[in-house]
Amino acid sequence: MKSRRTVLASAAVLAALGVLTACGTGDPAAEVKPEGKEGPGLNLGPDQKRIRSDKDEAAAAKLPEAVRKRGTLVVGVSSGEFPPLNFHATDDKTVIGVETDLATLVADALGLELDLQSASWENLFVGLDSGKYDAAFSNVTVTEERKDKYDFATYRLDDLAFEAKKGSGWTVKGPEDVSGKRIAVGSGTNQEKILVDWSKENEKAGRKGVDIKYFQTPTDYYLALQSGRIDGYLGPNPSVAYHVASAGQTETVGKFSGAGAGLQGKIAAATKKDSGLVEAYAAALDHVIANGSYAKVLERWNLSTEAVEKSEINPPGLPRVKG
Repeated sequence: MKSRRTVLASAAVLAALGVLTACGTGDPAAEVKPEGKEGPGLNLGPDQKRIRSDKDEAAAAKLPEAVRKRGTLVVGVSSGEFPPLNFHATDDKTVIGVETDLATLVADALGLELDLQSASWENLFVGLDSGKYDAAFSNVTVTEERKDKYDFATYRLDDLAFEAKKGSGWTVKGPEDVSGKRIAVGSGTNQEKILVDWSKENEKAGRKGVDIKYFQTPTDYYLALQSGRIDGYLGPNPSVAYHVASAGQTETVGKFSGAGAGLQGKIAAATKKDSGLVEAYAAALDHVIANGSYAKVLERWNLSTEAVEKSEINPPGLPRVKG
């Protein structure tokens, strides 16, 4: 039988290291059961049977007329592989994950057909600037700097986590705990900013800074973690939690708000500032929260702890970078 992809390209499950855990009686690649979890596991096949919502006429009425006439909601998502946020199904084509599912709910509530398009992280914002995308659903954190150019409608709490090899004996509570450590982080992300700030804080206090490492793909940094070339990885809590549960070879050694100390970070649908779309997104999100479909999506991806009670438009975000 022709071989099919049996691991997530992000190395959430690394078959090369023998950490794939599957269940079910069908295609073993179609479901992954995180270690210690009960139930049928996660559906990783192209037929997602996504949770859907009814239309909210009041939310749809808030859309610009041009979008209503077009009948589609063009949403950009990151082309990277970051389960359970967004990644490819076992057919290597269909984009799946919590971000895709939530974008689907918003499109449903607005009475629009979802037109999902993948792009690199940088090009997501280029696409928003040019009007190519109506929104980005890609684990985008609200920041004060981003609010200069974009409007935001929140839909999840933003938590980050440090991941290390199991049994590391390492706990991260603050900057001093990463002094001198080799930490992998995604370029251009809020977690990079926090790590850079922590490194500067350590140096100012006379401690060693952080040896920040960058890799092209999640597969690369997980292989580096397993081989001991890095001490840890700082990334979105959903991705870390998913990998820890699925692989069974690493552990979460620290967790905190993506906005840093004193402020709970928020993940939001991003849209071009003054595009006239953000109020419609917030109303649609409030509708799917109220009808229960939102909670079902988060439960499906084991992210219920990151639920919000209502969507906020442009809430306080990650502080500006100080010169």
